[in-house]
Amino acid sequence: MTSTEQTEYVTDVDGVLRITIATAANGTSMDFDGINAGTAALRARRDGIGAILLTGSGANFCAGGNVRGFAAAPDRSAHIHGLATDLHEFVRELLASPAPVVAAVTGWAAGAGMSLVLASDIAIGGESTRLRPAYPGIGLSPDGGMSWTLPRVVGAARAREILLTDAILDAEEARRLGILSRVVADEQVRAEALALATSLAAGPRSTHASIKTLLTRSTTATLSEQLDSEREFISAAASSPTGREGVDAFVEKRAPDYTATN
Repeated sequence: MTSTEQTEYVTDVDGVLRITIATAANGTSMDFDGINAGTAALRARRDGIGAILLTGSGANFCAGGNVRGFAAAPDRSAHIHGLATDLHEFVRELLASPAPVVAAVTGWAAGAGMSLVLASDIAIGGESTRLRPAYPGIGLSPDGGMSWTLPRVVGAARAREILLTDAILDAEEARRLGILSRVVADEQVRAEALALATSLAAGPRSTHASIKTLLTRSTTATLSEQLDSEREFISAAASSPTGREGVDAFVEKRAPDYTATN
């Protein structure tokens, strides 16, 4: 995929891999053509992108699973098992990618849509953004990693309350809890998220990758182990092209140019 190649669901421009996870079809429920296209693109470009942007193309980021599709399936268990398998491959690729993941959270992020917000590194919402687990409302349990990510973002007790009561979170509450990183005007969400993703893609990609790896390790490492990891990463970075450019630019009182190092 070239720097300007586009498909219906995946756009790759200037180092930003933009993935459409929901469309206006079926009430902006999760579009698995987009999910699977995103998984394939992430696998193909794991080391060649600077940022990942998740977005919906309709009024909502993602209104959750296609419940009418669940109901119409001859074998509902097998149908949902297959969808969860595809979704979870996508989540695994997002977590494995060294590039920062930005979510443009317009309108509703419900069910699996909320799971993808939680799987993002930075989520930008609008004043009208709403988030809801939505699983208890249809008698199902969470997927997309929500039972793992939510307690790590908001704490175990708050996660239990949100999931068990099927709470609706408005934008400000979601920002306060750390689910949304920032809240902007509704009409600015996609532009703000794209600008952020583009800025990240132009930044020090190896540094971003190291930050993501260290944060992932911190969930299971002791402090002593984490200190050892930090020492190894920062010392390796000091002699890397990115580290040299960053330090030299600081000393020379100029903005760093990571174009040649990314």
